[in-house]
Amino acid sequence: MASRLYTWGLWAARRRGRVIAVWLLLLAVVGGLGITLHGKVTTQFTVPGIESQRAQDLLEEKFPEAAGGTARVVFAAPEGDRLTAPEAEAALGVSLKKAARISGVVRVTDPVKSRALSPDQRIGYADVQFEDEAADVPQSSKDALSEAMAEARHAGLEVEFGGSAMQRKTEVGGPAEIVGVVVAFAVLAFALSSLVAAGLPLLTALVGVAIGVLGVQFTSRFVEMTNTATVLALMIGLAVGIDYALFIISRHREQLADPEQDVEDSIARAVATAGGAVVFAGATVIIALAALAVTGIPFLTVMGLAAAATVLLAVLIAINLVPAVLALFGERLRPRPRRTKDRSAKVSQEPGARPQESERTPGSWGLVWARAVTRKPLLVLVSGVIGLLALAVPARDLRLGLPSFASQPADSTQHKSYDLLTEGFGAGFNATLTAVVDTDGIPAAERTATVTGLRETLAADPGVAAVSPPVSNSDATLTVVAVVPKTGPDAPATTDLVHRLRENAPGVAKAGGTLYIAGLTAAGIDVSNKLSDALPLFVAVIVILALILLTIAFRSLLVPVKAALGFLLSIAASLGATVWVFQQGHLNGLLDVPSAGPVTSFLPVLLIGVLFGLAMDYEVFLVSRMREHHEHTGDAAGAVVQGVAGSGRVVSAAALIMAAVFGGFVFNDDPIIKSIGFALAFGVLVDAFVVRMTLVPAVMALLGHRAWGLPRRLDGIIPDVDIEGAKLPPRTASGDATETGLERAAAAH
Repeated sequence: MASRLYTWGLWAARRRGRVIAVWLLLLAVVGGLGITLHGKVTTQFTVPGIESQRAQDLLEEKFPEAAGGTARVVFAAPEGDRLTAPEAEAALGVSLKKAARISGVVRVTDPVKSRALSPDQRIGYADVQFEDEAADVPQSSKDALSEAMAEARHAGLEVEFGGSAMQRKTEVGGPAEIVGVVVAFAVLAFALSSLVAAGLPLLTALVGVAIGVLGVQFTSRFVEMTNTATVLALMIGLAVGIDYALFIISRHREQLADPEQDVEDSIARAVATAGGAVVFAGATVIIALAALAVTGIPFLTVMGLAAAATVLLAVLIAINLVPAVLALFGERLRPRPRRTKDRSAKVSQEPGARPQESERTPGSWGLVWARAVTRKPLLVLVSGVIGLLALAVPARDLRLGLPSFASQPADSTQHKSYDLLTEGFGAGFNATLTAVVDTDGIPAAERTATVTGLRETLAADPGVAAVSPPVSNSDATLTVVAVVPKTGPDAPATTDLVHRLRENAPGVAKAGGTLYIAGLTAAGIDVSNKLSDALPLFVAVIVILALILLTIAFRSLLVPVKAALGFLLSIAASLGATVWVFQQGHLNGLLDVPSAGPVTSFLPVLLIGVLFGLAMDYEVFLVSRMREHHEHTGDAAGAVVQGVAGSGRVVSAAALIMAAVFGGFVFNDDPIIKSIGFALAFGVLVDAFVVRMTLVPAVMALLGHRAWGLPRRLDGIIPDVDIEGAKLPPRTASGDATETGLERAAAAH
């Protein structure tokens, strides 16, 4: 593989003008399509086959007027006043009449006439029913609804909005995300010791992210996509795009430190070595994200494929656009020579090998760290594992769910409406469930009695606060009953209540009907259960995938096992920290988390898929340097030290960049994006600095030569991919004809 990548890199460097032009043309074409022909995204997380979704489908078929999106307008009179006061009631009437005339509105309730008032009559609500599904209600209709409430506001009433049709849109590109990019630039400048070189990874990564995100927007025209999918593609694409370019540029400048090194040969050699690791590591990220399809959940599959496509673009840019840009800058990227005690000394190595890191940069921190970790490896290993397990302890209490309006920013209208309804009607009012009864199979004479009996049974449950009168469709074949729990949507007791209410289904079935418990709260519970069931299979696929890929990469069995175990420790620690912050409510003020609640239901699956790929990135870059030294010298102990010394700086910089990019999203207002950003940022830091930079060298030092062993049977089956570049031609000196290197690379395969 290294020889082919050498040829590829040299080709891109020599045809830099054409390569750059093609990428810019692709950006223009995809950008034009994404901006002008984009589709619409949804805020709903639906899963075909779950009970709540079957109920929703049934409502759309038999009771469409009850299946549309609902905007719940919450009114609050000033302290001491009432909504039933003549002036307030008149203002409400005018506003609600205007709301009823909005295009797409089929029904508007009056809080006074329907008695939807709190006991003190200070807080009330009106439901505005749209004919379209919640995700399809146009923004123009929502804006018109807000404008229709002007009379109520003028009368001194507070007006806030909730309901399924008023989900808050996710927005990116704010100050927090920009700060993350600025921090990434600072890390790049430090790692590469050059402002020009530091700007290149950002530039090429932004090209890839722009193509990826705009391509995802264009794809949304044909595929239903959640708004989180675009943000995830941006988040992951930007992080890996910067990192992959950093690995290649860092290797290129490292080689150019030799004043006799030819620029084009150095570019090709960087693509062949660091680029080989990029291809392999990128492949693991892509496969891990695509593996989200095994969950059988469409919105998660689309999210995974969208992010995987962006990572694929990042890999292609790293091995094609980056070498072209490096060739464009040429000698300007050559680092200034450093003064050393023996500047003219040459390092004796195998043909084509690079100087050892310790000989180029004596006393580097990476070398010092490697020696410290490998001095007492068993103590380091035990301490590290105990520390990670301690971080993972809160994960034992992991609860999954979808965020309610309580998780929205405290100054948002959704959060304010949630608080007002809780104050006026109790916490459970925001968790209202919908009992949908299909009575088509029940004899017409028995339908009323069956539904009445069911309503009485539901009301008798100790977790139920109130049950509304039944509402049927025109032919009385479908009936809807609203059930208000005593507890909020995020409470475990509400989850238990949903399961208890569904236990009444056999009784309805005996009469010939079918009972469904649906609504937003029930849907969140169903999605969480579906994801919990899919999690063990997904983890098994990921771990097996890690073992296979790393066995091929390093021709070893112990290295993959060690990598997989380290990955599991990183996941456990990251989930533990996420539960500690978002579910248990620690650091809420610092991270601006409005309220504690269950962890987003698809976060563990997403975290496992993304962090697996990123962990394998660091594993490949770190261990490939170790294997490279071991292949050249046969010194197992020295390979560990030199591997960390040679790659520690760039791996640390890459992890800090990843954490900066992901960390920027922690301050996004969307609770889902916030928790994903935190989990990924924390997971990357733990995996890079604790697992890869600390535990991996300790384990490799303990294993010694056994780390590189491979049974003879497997040795004959597994292909030799040569990601270390051991078969590359000798270096080409500056000023020599680089065609010789190209010919030798071609001959090598």
